[in-house]
Amino acid sequence: MTIKRNTALPLLLAVATVLSLSGCTAPRQSESLSMTGMYFDTVVTVEAWGTSREVLDHCEELCDHYESLFSRTLADSEISKINASEGQPVTVSDETAELIRLGLEYGDISDGYFDITIASASELWNFTDNEEKVLPDSEVLSEAVTHIDYRNVKVEGNTVTLTDPEAKIDLGGIAKGYIADRLKEYLESEGVEHALINLGGNMLAVGDRYDGTPFRVGLQKPFEPDGTTIAVLEVNDQSVVTSGNYERYFEKDGVIYHHILDPSTGYPVQNDLYQVTIISDSSVDGDALSTTCYALGLEKGMELIRNLDGVEAVFVTDDYELHLSSEDLPLTQ
Repeated sequence: MTIKRNTALPLLLAVATVLSLSGCTAPRQSESLSMTGMYFDTVVTVEAWGTSREVLDHCEELCDHYESLFSRTLADSEISKINASEGQPVTVSDETAELIRLGLEYGDISDGYFDITIASASELWNFTDNEEKVLPDSEVLSEAVTHIDYRNVKVEGNTVTLTDPEAKIDLGGIAKGYIADRLKEYLESEGVEHALINLGGNMLAVGDRYDGTPFRVGLQKPFEPDGTTIAVLEVNDQSVVTSGNYERYFEKDGVIYHHILDPSTGYPVQNDLYQVTIISDSSVDGDALSTTCYALGLEKGMELIRNLDGVEAVFVTDDYELHLSSEDLPLTQ
């Protein structure tokens, strides 16, 4: 299976860190500028070399714009308007229509393991401030699952219709990758050749570092403090996206309940994986595939990756063993 698109593609806790970003010894023009903001409930950072403050300011404006379109929690967003439509057609922007189409495409690629209508179940879980470690009511969750089916989303031009009026869209598994791609597209249009985009752990490199060396991206060791790495990847002009059960979770009666939900049950996926990292040219592909491959598990996930062109993966099982889709990956431990 090959991912091919004609469209130029310009939302998890941080699971990857950039190592040795500073330290360039070239002249003044090698100095970088950066922007940091809070969007999509996560910290977004863009660091770029050889550009202006105006370009970085516009990156912030783009983040604000896309959040206003894709957020499920902002009442005025286009996704919220679709979810509140009760099955009536909703006219949306080109970007929202395109992103939903991509989400539906990954529903097909994953045989439904990636499903953008997961919202009816995901909104019943609290993985952030659930001090009481309360599980959703099982009957309510079972009812919610009956409304999870990406095939109930129809997109015709810029019109989106939910054929199940109680279905709800959540683009959290794909939106940040899409936005990272758009930010990269914009930076390149402004002549930027060296930059690093970080949307809450979705890392996307524009070219290499200013000194010609690769960006070094550290993969966080599951369940360890931020900054503790299990491996380091070297990347040039590529995306690195990680999904894992340690990003947002709570533990109850010896069971880890995490944010990657099985669309068929509404409960967290249970398998022997701690983490999946996808290395690809496009961050939107990495975003969707990291979630998909985690849900599929090691064997089926690896099979999927090895049938895709230009995509590699690192799987970490619960014994902290690394499984690579290719021995040629530029990875060190």
